[in-house]
Amino acid sequence: MAKPLKMLIFGMGCPSCKKLEENAKKAVSELGLFASVAKIADIEKIIEYRVTSTPALVIGNEIAFSGRVPSVNELKDILGGYA
Repeated sequence: MAKPLKMLIFGMGCPSCKKLEENAKKAVSELGLFASVAKIADIEKIIEYRVTSTPALVIGNEIAFSGRVPSVNELKDILGGYA
Protein backbone atom coordinates (compact mmCIF):
# COMPACT_ATOMS: atom_id res chain seq x y z
CA MET A 1 0.00 0.00 0.00
CA ALA A 2 1.31 3.45 -0.91
CA LYS A 3 2.16 5.96 1.78
CA PRO A 4 -0.06 9.05 1.99
CA LEU A 5 1.34 12.40 0.91
CA LYS A 6 2.50 14.07 4.14
CA MET A 7 1.25 17.61 4.69
CA LEU A 8 2.04 19.61 7.83
CA ILE A 9 0.39 22.84 8.90
CA PHE A 10 2.46 24.95 11.26
CA GLY A 11 0.88 27.52 13.54
CA MET A 12 -0.28 28.20 17.05
CA GLY A 13 -4.01 27.89 16.38
CA CYS A 14 -4.84 31.37 15.08
CA PRO A 15 -7.77 31.87 12.67
CA SER A 16 -5.37 31.91 9.70
CA CYS A 17 -3.91 28.55 10.74
CA LYS A 18 -7.39 27.08 11.01
CA LYS A 19 -8.31 28.46 7.58
CA LEU A 20 -5.16 26.96 6.06
CA GLU A 21 -6.06 23.56 7.50
CA GLU A 22 -9.61 23.88 6.15
CA ASN A 23 -8.37 24.88 2.68
CA ALA A 24 -5.76 22.09 2.60
CA LYS A 25 -8.28 19.41 3.54
CA LYS A 26 -10.74 20.73 0.95
CA ALA A 27 -8.08 20.75 -1.80
CA VAL A 28 -7.01 17.19 -0.91
CA SER A 29 -10.63 16.04 -0.95
CA GLU A 30 -11.47 17.73 -4.25
CA LEU A 31 -8.39 16.18 -5.90
CA GLY A 32 -9.07 12.77 -4.38
CA LEU A 33 -5.53 12.55 -3.02
CA PHE A 34 -4.30 10.00 -0.50
CA ALA A 35 -2.81 12.46 1.99
CA SER A 36 -2.40 13.07 5.69
CA VAL A 37 -2.84 16.59 7.02
CA ALA A 38 -1.43 17.24 10.50
CA LYS A 39 -1.25 20.41 12.58
CA ILE A 40 1.97 21.30 14.37
CA ALA A 41 1.81 23.88 17.16
CA ASP A 42 5.02 22.88 18.97
CA ILE A 43 7.43 25.82 18.71
CA GLU A 44 10.44 23.47 18.75
CA LYS A 45 9.09 21.60 15.69
CA ILE A 46 8.30 24.89 13.95
CA ILE A 47 11.92 25.98 14.47
CA GLU A 48 13.21 22.55 13.43
CA TYR A 49 11.46 22.90 10.04
CA ARG A 50 12.90 26.43 9.69
CA VAL A 51 9.46 27.99 9.42
CA THR A 52 9.91 31.74 9.89
CA SER A 53 6.30 32.88 9.48
CA THR A 54 3.01 31.17 10.26
CA PRO A 55 0.73 29.84 9.09
CA ALA A 56 2.93 27.61 6.99
CA LEU A 57 2.33 24.51 4.93
CA VAL A 58 4.94 21.83 4.36
CA ILE A 59 4.29 19.25 1.63
CA GLY A 60 6.61 16.28 1.86
CA ASN A 61 9.64 18.03 3.34
CA GLU A 62 9.33 21.31 1.44
CA ILE A 63 7.80 24.56 2.68
CA ALA A 64 5.09 25.31 0.11
CA PHE A 65 3.58 28.41 1.73
CA SER A 66 4.56 30.56 4.68
CA GLY A 67 3.03 33.68 6.21
CA ARG A 68 -0.24 33.56 4.31
CA VAL A 69 -3.29 31.42 3.61
CA PRO A 70 -3.39 30.14 0.02
CA SER A 71 -6.76 29.63 -1.59
CA VAL A 72 -8.16 26.17 -2.27
CA ASN A 73 -7.40 26.68 -5.97
CA GLU A 74 -3.77 27.66 -5.27
CA LEU A 75 -3.40 24.53 -3.16
CA LYS A 76 -4.98 22.40 -5.87
CA ASP A 77 -2.49 23.81 -8.40
CA ILE A 78 0.43 22.83 -6.15
CA LEU A 79 -1.05 19.46 -5.16
CA GLY A 80 -2.02 18.58 -8.73
CA GLY A 81 1.53 17.40 -9.28
CA TYR A 82 1.01 14.73 -6.62
CA ALA A 83 -2.28 13.40 -8.05
